[in-house]
Amino acid sequence: MRNIFKISSLGILFLALLPACNTNENESDAYGNFEAVDYTISAENSGKILHLNLEEGDVFTQATEVGVIDTTQLYLQREQLKSQRKSIAAGIKNILSRIAVYEEQKSIMEKDQARIDQMFRDKAATQKDVDDIHGNILVVQKQIQSVKTENAKVFGELESIDRKMDAISDMIQKSRIFVPKAATVLEKYHETYEMVNAGTPLFKLADLRSLDLRVYVSGDQLPEIKLGQQVKVIIDKQGEQEQSLSGKITWISAQSEFTPKIIQTKKERVKLVYAVKVRVENDGRLKIGMPGEIRWK
Repeated sequence: MRNIFKISSLGILFLALLPACNTNENESDAYGNFEAVDYTISAENSGKILHLNLEEGDVFTQATEVGVIDTTQLYLQREQLKSQRKSIAAGIKNILSRIAVYEEQKSIMEKDQARIDQMFRDKAATQKDVDDIHGNILVVQKQIQSVKTENAKVFGELESIDRKMDAISDMIQKSRIFVPKAATVLEKYHETYEMVNAGTPLFKLADLRSLDLRVYVSGDQLPEIKLGQQVKVIIDKQGEQEQSLSGKITWISAQSEFTPKIIQTKKERVKLVYAVKVRVENDGRLKIGMPGEIRWK
């Protein structure tokens, strides 16, 4: 009976160890963590935030205006410039009227000049008469040129005001706060009614529709992988069920680096490894910083 008991016990022990012997078949080829490219939206103008309609975790599917910084002072500055421009424009009309008067005087004098020149040829006018009409025309021409020079200066002032108005309009436009494209709000740094300066970070975004699993492989694994290759991505188990997704290799580092402390390869740790990014479509289960594994399939 003892022998039978021993044999049975050995059989049970063998069956218990059998799954352990097969674990290597399920061992992953590389390990890492999920990451996303995040970016920060900052204020482009100084002032009080009148409203900022977003919260951490909000998902935007397209570019959306979410807030605005107070533009009252900018609006008043632009209105003041509009008044100055109107005043200068009225001055230009006056200058153009003066030029028209001088041009009419010149036209009349040129007719008189033609008549006096003919009279001089007929000995009916003196040389003084000819010189006087020529001199008068020259005076009018100088007056016209002087007014035109004055007009150019005024036009320069008008153009300067237009550029200032354009700059203020641009600042008013930049006082509007946008989520520039589809993204998820990761962090929010300021609230409505807070004062901010130009360059102050307002919130952080990232597109979480797909994440990159950054893993590290040893040099002897490099021949097994290539850009565009489809791989199997393993994430945390749900109960006893192993969760897997499909990923595509989008980047392989050209230089080796020391293995990060948080990474464990399938074999013993090696000193030098290569970073690899695997793009994975996010069905809602993936989170930034979440661990993941890959198998070459």
